[in-house]
Amino acid sequence: MNPFDHRCNRLDENLMNWSQLAVKPYDKRTVDPYTRTRVILMNGAEFENVWFSHQFSRHCDNGDTRRALALIRREEQQQQKLISALKPANENMLEHTIGYEQLAVDLTACLAKREPDPYVKAALDFALLEDFDHLYRYANLLDMENGIHAERLVGGYTEVMPGRPTISEHRYPFDSIKKPIDSKTAKLETALCVGVITAAEQQTMNFYMNLSGSYPNDHGRALYREIGMIEEQHVSHYGSLMDVNCTWLEVLLMHQYTECYLYYSCMETETDPAIKQVWEMLFRQELCHLAEAAKLLFKEEKKEYQQVVGEGEFPPPLRLESNIDYVRSVLSGTVQTTASRESYAQVSALEPDADFFRYQGIVNKETASVPSHHVIDEHIHRLGEDYRFETAPNPIEELRSRVTDNVDVGRKANAAQTAAIPSF
Repeated sequence: MNPFDHRCNRLDENLMNWSQLAVKPYDKRTVDPYTRTRVILMNGAEFENVWFSHQFSRHCDNGDTRRALALIRREEQQQQKLISALKPANENMLEHTIGYEQLAVDLTACLAKREPDPYVKAALDFALLEDFDHLYRYANLLDMENGIHAERLVGGYTEVMPGRPTISEHRYPFDSIKKPIDSKTAKLETALCVGVITAAEQQTMNFYMNLSGSYPNDHGRALYREIGMIEEQHVSHYGSLMDVNCTWLEVLLMHQYTECYLYYSCMETETDPAIKQVWEMLFRQELCHLAEAAKLLFKEEKKEYQQVVGEGEFPPPLRLESNIDYVRSVLSGTVQTTASRESYAQVSALEPDADFFRYQGIVNKETASVPSHHVIDEHIHRLGEDYRFETAPNPIEELRSRVTDNVDVGRKANAAQTAAIPSF
């Protein structure tokens, strides 16, 4: 499908009234896990576009362009409010968080499996293990506080077990900055990938930033605070991959194209008929936003959309699905990997005075006080062992214990045996 081939209504005909925004939420007891994650994904895509539009407007001196942005932004605010209303009120913070982390795991894996750029794929694989571990930490808090097993929420599609331990994920800020792509030479799939994963991780960061101060007890507040810091690293990590040489209007077009592609993917893969209708309606609206972005690009810079996205034909739809074997393969090969400036390295290859160890010594000086570790310890203390959902033993032998939380893997040399990593 080529979204530029579709005719659009007048832009302001997309504005909705309050009744149209009050959609029926999904039923948390029967919803397909990937319907829940699609709702989270599209909420994040809209959030990214709204905030990009604000930043563009604040750096633009053209009143006509600012007014066009304001109209698109108002409609995207409405789209975001409609999508947000699909979450039922009886789905608590931790249940919703499990959806966030399942999305992070399976979206990252799906993108990595099809990513043609080895450098971008390595970035995805690296952060994948960290979101995988976050799912395990939150699932243990959910079991301990609500007696709910996360395997029911993830539908058995995503395993719940340790990945690269969260304690090992804290790195010096310089190591979060990677090399940007060049969208003039990169494949369209790569540019889409970077935009999609950055928006998804940014939404998770924002969600945890707010929950870290509003969760009703200290266990939860501390865990959201710690993992929220890792999500900030992930936003820096993925955001640094974005092309830094595009103009504001080129980026606007790419944002709108990405949204169109995601709505197209959602409506092509959705299994809930009512929510499929929502995706179809929002896709039609988004086509108008894309057409307006193309008009602005030509009007202000005399550039055709083909200079940004080629002919515009969508890649195959992005399909959220189970990735158990893929995650296991990445875990078995790279759990001892850390970031090292624009590349990656085995922890054992770092110099003793490396920034990674220095930063670990600052933030994780007292292991027992690290929230992600404390939650597992507390679950073991109360219930005798940690909570997991595994289809087979963890591929890393050092992470198989149900009565001890390993705090060495990923941050100490030779704490686990893994395969060689790619170098860049």
